Amino acid sequence: MDIRSFNRDAWNKQVESGQNPWTQPVSPEIIASARRGEISVLLTEQKPVPDEWIPPLKGLDVLCLACGGGQQAPIFAAAGANVTVLDNSPKQLERDRFVAKRDELRLITVEGDMRDLSIFADESFDFIFHPVSNVFCPDVLPVWREAFRVLRFGGTLLAGMMNPFYYIFDISKMDENGIMEVKYSVPYSDAESLSPEKLQEFKEEGIPLEFSHTLSDLIGGQCDAGFRIIGFYEDRHADSLLSNYHPTYIATRAIKP
Repeated sequence: MDIRSFNRDAWNKQVESGQNPWTQPVSPEIIASARRGEISVLLTEQKPVPDEWIPPLKGLDVLCLACGGGQQAPIFAAAGANVTVLDNSPKQLERDRFVAKRDELRLITVEGDMRDLSIFADESFDFIFHPVSNVFCPDVLPVWREAFRVLRFGGTLLAGMMNPFYYIFDISKMDENGIMEVKYSVPYSDAESLSPEKLQEFKEEGIPLEFSHTLSDLIGGQCDAGFRIIGFYEDRHADSLLSNYHPTYIATRAIKP
């Protein structure tokens, strides 16, 4: 299965449906606030990134990695950064261009795979913002290696991730009747765990395939790539039964020393 193609088509459908909050462009009011230096962005679902995690943005070269949707990238551009946003979905990138045109912002959009940043030279960026999107990628380790390569020394990587434990449960049962049944092992793969019938349903409805990664790959993988992690927090889904018992998201702040 061509995972990248499957998920590109799925995210395009997500944009067309207008139901997914991660496809909703920010308002002109939020852009106006960013121009005044008031920055509020999400790496995970609910908890804003701490102010001290965001470097002074004016003049910085920023890569919004797998980060389309007209949300974070336009905010950074409004704050004075030189922003490039890379995403697998053309329609998600259209959202960024929509905000850029509406609010007279300058940013660059690139369609591509988060695991392959070969279009960019070594040490091209000062700051990389990578929200919870590697769940749509079968292998996270190339993401960290490429991010390290294109980041300048002293630069910062902010990454949002799903806690791997989220994927051990049968989410369909949990959504339907609140039963928390352990069914899968980690690392988990929709492509390998779902039936052919369910995969076809996902394809028709535009539901992206998801993949969990071990903590060794999510956290240790950053360290192995050369990063030094200097910040960490957790967050929760707004509407998941699991959030009543444990945080479901992880966010890290790392530097290239």
